[in-house]
Parts: sequence; structure tokens; C-alpha cells
Amino acid sequence: MSGSTFAIGSHANARSYHGTTPSYDEGTERLLAAFRELRTDLARTRATELTAELDEALADAEDEVTRTGSADESRLRRLRELLTDAASLTTVLASAGTLAGLLGM
Repeated sequence: MSGSTFAIGSHANARSYHGTTPSYDEGTERLLAAFRELRTDLARTRATELTAELDEALADAEDEVTRTGSADESRLRRLRELLTDAASLTTVLASAGTLAGLLGM
């Protein structure tokens, strides 16, 4: 079956994704890589409320970029705020510093 969507069962959940995958320019590719690298590094640190917030914001931004090809400015502003609040991470984790640089901090 091609181009169809269906679900079977009382708790089934059907999702349909038709169309093309967004294409990314070099800057967007670098941003996605920075999101992923920082999330990987965060998983290796001691979890705190701030690191959990940052990880969630990174996941949301990555999801938005992979779906639409870009991230909303308000989402990027939130990431800047979280990175500012986690200033110690930007000095310890190279990936945090890289992302901060890509976000113009």
C-alpha cells in the first residue's frame, strides 16, 4: 500500500506524513548538529531542573527544525535564555559554547 493512512484496533493512532522533507541550508545543518551534540552531552551531566529544561527546549527546537526547516525566533530566544542561565555549562561543555555561538550569544 502506498500513500495511504490507516489504523487498526481500539487504541490505534494513525499518523500521516505526506510531502517532502524540508531541505536545510548549511547554517541550519550546523544548528541541528549543535542541538544534538548538546543533548548528548547533557545526558552525561548530573541532571538538574535547569538541564532538564534545556534538554526539553533543545528537543522541541530540533523537532521544529526537522519538521519545518527552521525554528521560530521565540524558541531560539528561549534557548538563549536557558544557556545564559546555565552559563557554567557553556564554559564546561564545548557543545554548549558552540550552540551559544551559533545563537549569536
